[in-house]
Amino acid sequence: MTSVDAQHIDPRSPAPAPAPVASVPAAPSFPDLHGHGLRLRQWDADSDADVATWLRGLTDPEFRRWNTPLRPVDDLAGARESLRAKALGSADGSAASYCVTDAASGTVLGHIGVNAIDLVLSVARVGYWVLPEARGQGVATRALAVASRWALTELGVHRLELGHALGHEGSCRIAERCGFRYEGTLRGAMFEAGRYDAFRDVHLHGRTATDPEPQVP
Repeated sequence: MTSVDAQHIDPRSPAPAPAPVASVPAAPSFPDLHGHGLRLRQWDADSDADVATWLRGLTDPEFRRWNTPLRPVDDLAGARESLRAKALGSADGSAASYCVTDAASGTVLGHIGVNAIDLVLSVARVGYWVLPEARGQGVATRALAVASRWALTELGVHRLELGHALGHEGSCRIAERCGFRYEGTLRGAMFEAGRYDAFRDVHLHGRTATDPEPQVP
């Protein structure tokens, strides 16, 4: 009986060719985005105005009701550090963090991010928030429409995911308006509000590049 390890190998035989290595796409550059009366631009960690707005957005009670950031932001120094971390994500191509502004006036309205970008698996995740004074104007819907169209075309991902805390009906409606179908409930997939020792369920929505383009006013 002959085992595989004991089989004779002619030393004169050429070495086997190395297995092909899949090429990894280069980190993308993230342009300003335009559409539906909005301009989406990069946040600027060196801008005092941007830092103050970022702090206001992340300390807003309605934001904190539905989101618990991994690193709490409670002051201007923390907000600047948080924005610098976002800039690093943009630099390495892992996340595109956009300041949502009114196209005509430049007024800041909120934030939208295309996060966890994986160009090998062709998937990313999207999240957003809107400042209190800009709510009720369709800002989140319009920003999501602009950002998702870009991600599924120019950025080149095939699938976008959107998750929100169970019970956040406003986010559910925004997702569905923008073509993100409800795909199920993820158990214990998100921190409870203001806690890191308790978890809540998440609604998962998804949209693919082959889905029909939604009609967003």
